Amino acid sequence: MKRLATLLLILFCLGVAPAAQQQDDLAKRFVGAWRLVSIEGVPPGLPGNLYDRPSGMIIYSAAGRVSAQLVAKADRKPFAAFNQGRVSATTEDKAAAFDSYQAYYGTYTVDAKAGTITHHLEGSLIPGREGINNVRWFEFRGDDRFLLIPIEDGKGGVLARKDAVYKLLWERIK
Repeated sequence: MKRLATLLLILFCLGVAPAAQQQDDLAKRFVGAWRLVSIEGVPPGLPGNLYDRPSGMIIYSAAGRVSAQLVAKADRKPFAAFNQGRVSATTEDKAAAFDSYQAYYGTYTVDAKAGTITHHLEGSLIPGREGINNVRWFEFRGDDRFLLIPIEDGKGGVLARKDAVYKLLWERIK
């Protein structure tokens, strides 16, 4: 009986090890700095004129940390230098700057089976987003590009994968 239990334990461990290795290998593919190449579609629930020549960067560390920044509009009105701009800018200018920039940081986890990466927000430009999980489907395009596809439907629910049209294409920075 002990031999059977030992054999079953060994077989179980052998079966789990490749899955864990696959998960780790997949998570390692994200590690590095990536620049935004393009955005396709519009985030569900948001206006269609949200982006105009967007740019951005997302960084994944081997320690499981993520930092993402996105400039939604290339023609942002400049502020005065240093902190003077924050002091002298009008309320309208500040609102436009806020509306045209997205940023957050936190940790991330990869679910190889589901084909998702989850950004666990610890801080965000948008107040109150701490503790939110941004779940994204991902699709690697070779070694140097991947798509992130948000699963949210803009109403608190989840889209079917086939219905997701909002996609962000990222390219590894070398």
